[in-house]
Amino acid sequence: MTGATTIGRAGLLAILAWWTARLGPHPLASEPVMDSFLHLVNLPFHEAGHIVFLPLGDFMKVLGGSLFQVIIPVVCAVAFIQREDWSAMTVCLWWAGENLVDLGPYIADARALQLPLLGGKTGAEVTGHDWEAILEMLGWLHLDHSLGMAAHIAGSVVMIGALAAGVGCLHSQWSRERAEA
Repeated sequence: MTGATTIGRAGLLAILAWWTARLGPHPLASEPVMDSFLHLVNLPFHEAGHIVFLPLGDFMKVLGGSLFQVIIPVVCAVAFIQREDWSAMTVCLWWAGENLVDLGPYIADARALQLPLLGGKTGAEVTGHDWEAILEMLGWLHLDHSLGMAAHIAGSVVMIGALAAGVGCLHSQWSRERAEA
């Protein structure tokens, strides 16, 4: 008989697979990303990143929001690796990939400035669009769509890879349970 933990992990993988399917096919479309519950989870980490990276100068302060929102799930994944909790590690890697997908529309909006920012106004109405500032500083503003697409693709690949690893962990756990029964 399959244990409750295995069933729970299988259910979580199914939810993550559904989320991946919902976010993956819509490159640079803001609706699936911004309407996702996880966008609200990611946002405080993004904003905290600006504060964490503040001592490293203006460029890193602005980039720090996006960096921190990806770094936090990676740090969680490393913590689970140290505990040898491979299933939890795969979920955190999936979350890191989802954060890259979450950033894709924001990066791609650097010239258009149409996405609503934290205060409800768009980047065209107020200053403070991180990726407009980052790409202007680098002289890469013309690459906003390409970089946004790259973030989306990289995130999708990480999410799918994490799901595959999660299925592998689930299969190993199920095999152990069957051997013990």
